[in-house]
Amino acid sequence: MLRNLISPAFHALHRAVEWAGEITPGTRASRGFAHFGEKSLIAFPQATILGERGILIGSEVLIGRHCTLALGYGPGDHPLPERGLAFGDRCVVGANSTFTAHESIEIGDDVWFGQSVFVSDASHGYQDPDAPIGRQLGRHQPVRIGSGSWIGHGVVVLPGTTIGRNVVVGAGSVVRGDVLDHSIVAGVPARVVRRLEPGVGWVGKRPDDVRPIWSAEEIARFLS
Repeated sequence: MLRNLISPAFHALHRAVEWAGEITPGTRASRGFAHFGEKSLIAFPQATILGERGILIGSEVLIGRHCTLALGYGPGDHPLPERGLAFGDRCVVGANSTFTAHESIEIGDDVWFGQSVFVSDASHGYQDPDAPIGRQLGRHQPVRIGSGSWIGHGVVVLPGTTIGRNVVVGAGSVVRGDVLDHSIVAGVPARVVRRLEPGVGWVGKRPDDVRPIWSAEEIARFLS
């Protein structure tokens, strides 16, 4: 009985705290960013927000709870690139995802990320056998993710990766290198499992494994 009385108030308070802690245009926290677009939101609680003055958030971007957006190596790191971490318009980032930029991570428009995605433009070296790995900083290698792509749950995007437009990256994949437009990759390391051939369709690993090209309108009619 006591739980029934307390529970609605507790959940209402929880929702109020989440609402108050959101970063949205016009809030004090949003003014620290290089750009924070209209109708964008970073949900509360945030994990880590670091180097905001070099982070750009486009319009209508939704970033979920417990996400990390970090530019640089620590508080007060100077100088920071003016466009070190940039999201285009209408991006969606799932909860518990991490973006760590040191030089450049560029994300196009309409890119959707599942939960627990990790993207970084730098790693650690290992060449000095006498130095701890954590103190051997790797070189910066820019990351690019093209517009319209879908990055699945638990994906790791490594430094130096360029992902093209309208690419699907399967859940749990580790991506390094160049991924061409209109392809589907999966695995560790990620490999192409299907690609678009104009006039033919979506071709799999075997030449006879072809799926038809459907427009978004055709898919909507099929689902209805």
